[in-house]
Parts: sequence; structure tokens; C-alpha cells
Amino acid sequence: MKVAVFPGTFDPLTLGHLDLIKRGSALFDQLAVAVMTNQNKKPLFTVEERVEQIKEAVSGLDNVSVITTDGLTVDLMNKIGADYLMRGLRNTTDFQYERDIAAMNNFLDDQCETVFFLAKPEYQHLSSSILKEVTSSGGDISAYLPKNINEALKQRIKEEKLKQVKEHNEKTR
Repeated sequence: MKVAVFPGTFDPLTLGHLDLIKRGSALFDQLAVAVMTNQNKKPLFTVEERVEQIKEAVSGLDNVSVITTDGLTVDLMNKIGADYLMRGLRNTTDFQYERDIAAMNNFLDDQCETVFFLAKPEYQHLSSSILKEVTSSGGDISAYLPKNINEALKQRIKEEKLKQVKEHNEKTR
């Protein structure tokens, strides 16, 4: 049985991510989408919120599960019996970064095989960070997000802006 893990922060999950998940689910018997915590990023959504959002977005894919863990991806792979690590590449910058991570994962566990998927051209320019920035500035990025996640992102941005206004008002009093 071919079991793969697709790790990421997915804050938020984009249609580019979803395309990779669909393509991976066709290649592997089981695909675990692993919602990870990245200490270098400040996510808009909690891990639990992201897990629920992604579960809804992948609900039609029977061989896809959504999980979360702290720690090393290779430890997660060993825990669930995965031999493959699935990653997406949008450009040469992604390739260089992912190549180094793949080498480190293979050093940590020589059974870890990383499989790269090239992003489709219509998704090569996407990043969760760019989509959050555009949404925050009032842009419509609904063409790049699953519907449930687009609505959640718009709501969270609205809440964050209101929170900033309240904090500003408190400081000026």
C-alpha cells in the first residue's frame, strides 16, 4: 500500500493545494494531509480551524485524511506507516527550498522518499501569504480558494481589522 503525507501550514488552503491533493489521491492509496505548525509564521487560523476547513474541502476524496502533529515530518511518517512525502513546486525558489528539506528528511530517515508535483500554470503564482494580503486590502480572491475557506478568510480578516481598530482606540484613550 502506498501511503503519503502532504504537510503544510495551509493558512489558508488554496485551490493550488487542493489540486495537488486531488492529484496525490489519484497516485497514492492513502494520502494524509498534515496540518503543521511553522514557528516562523503567524497563522490567521488555529490548527483546529484549518483541519476542519480542509476536511470540508476534501470531503469527496475517500482516501484522503486530514491530521495534525507537532514535531518532525519523518516521525509522523513512521507513526502512520507512510513511505512518501508529497510536496508541490511552483518555481525554482520552491525547488531549492524543497530540495534541501528532502535531503534533510532523507538524512533523518533514509526510507523517506519525497515526491514532487509541479503546480499547474494557473496556480504557480499563488501563495497563502499573497492571498491573505490581497484579501486584507479588499481584493476578491475567491477564484483561488475553496468556497468554505474563502468565506472563513473574509470573516477572519474582518475580525482582525476590527480587533486592530479596538486596540488602536484603547491606546489613544
